[in-house]
Amino acid sequence: MLRWTITFIIIAVIAGILGFSGIAGASAGIAKILFFVCLILFVVSLARGALK
Repeated sequence: MLRWTITFIIIAVIAGILGFSGIAGASAGIAKILFFVCLILFVVSLARGALK
């Protein structure tokens, strides 16, 4: 899932450089959502590991 986040960030940067602001904004939004999902899953994984 983290790879998808990096992919969407790269798409957002390239689209921003080329002037496609709509695509850049959408890709950045998707990347932000995926990043927070990865972060939440990481924290849950750490918590579960600490409880074992």
